[in-house]
Amino acid sequence: MRHRFYGHSFASMPGAMNLHKLAGVFALACLAPSAQADSLHVRAMAAACANCHGTHGVAQDGMESLAGQKEEDLRQKLMDFKGGRKPATLMHQLAKGYSDEQIEQLAAYFSALKQ
Repeated sequence: MRHRFYGHSFASMPGAMNLHKLAGVFALACLAPSAQADSLHVRAMAAACANCHGTHGVAQDGMESLAGQKEEDLRQKLMDFKGGRKPATLMHQLAKGYSDEQIEQLAAYFSALKQ
């Protein structure tokens, strides 16, 4: 269906294609802040891990570093803590506070960091 504007179809109006392109660019620009906000949210969750696992997931001696571990391994460990299958003093309580999606995001975040 073509929209009419004073006897002319909208698609035949000068600049109509530019308007369509501009609308596409605007739609993409609206998605970018959402992805950035998600990234910031994951980094904020990961910051809580720094108390024990070090800044950027690189721990001091005696604690496990998270940076650079395989994503699947990290995800499985967190899920095991959450489900009570892996013994811990504190991690089982912390892991229960995360949704499965948040655990996946944290695993992806730490696996992408350099050791």
